[in-house]
Amino acid sequence: QVQLVESGGGAVQPGGSLRLSCAVSGIIFSIYDMAWYRQAPGKQRDLVARITRGGITNYADSVKGRFTISRDNAKNTVYLQMNSLPPEATAVYYCTAALSIHFYWGPGTPVPVSS
Repeated sequence: QVQLVESGGGAVQPGGSLRLSCAVSGIIFSIYDMAWYRQAPGKQRDLVARITRGGITNYADSVKGRFTISRDNAKNTVYLQMNSLPPEATAVYYCTAALSIHFYWGPGTPVPVSS
């Protein structure tokens, strides 16, 4: 059974930082491309950052320079370091794993950014 479990979300003030984690089980983690998506209230779900199985990263323009995605294959975990969070970063953040036709979502972790 494939499981992706996000953690590290929670309320944060504007300008603050958070590190999200996504622990993965049930797949060979090292061969999957991993990504983080987010869905703000009333909006569509958008890609935030992706890291390939080879370690290549790419980011949405809105988070470049502030967010960093990384992975630890020994721990079957992908991370998202988020710095200088603005209020518009408020969303539910989802972890995904992708390999060919196989695509899995985590349940999401909420990140409300407000003072």
